[in-house]
Amino acid sequence: QVQLVESGGGLVQTGGSLRLSCAASGLTFRRYHMGWFRQAPGKEREFVAAISWRGAYTYYADSVKGRFTISRDNAKNTVHLQLNSLKSEDTAVYYCAAVDRDQNTAVLVTENKYDYWGQGTQVTVSS
Repeated sequence: QVQLVESGGGLVQTGGSLRLSCAASGLTFRRYHMGWFRQAPGKEREFVAAISWRGAYTYYADSVKGRFTISRDNAKNTVHLQLNSLKSEDTAVYYCAAVDRDQNTAVLVTENKYDYWGQGTQVTVSS
């Protein structure tokens, strides 16, 4: 059974930082590209960042470019999202997701291309 478990969310002030982690089990982690999405209250889920299966390529939404960094550790079956310079508009539930590496990396920004999803972790940024 595939499981993706996010952690590291919490309450932080504007300008602060958080590091989200996603631990994967039940799959061959290196066979998957990984992505982070988020959903704010009353809004649709949106793409945040993605990383290719070897970590060679990363992709970011324009709204987080330069502030967030995605990374992965294939030896530990984990993917991380470093959130810096947080803004109130970053408040959302953050989800990690996995998509088979046979998929072209062009699909990594597309939510419905992903095979597996975690339950999410709440990030709240207060001003």
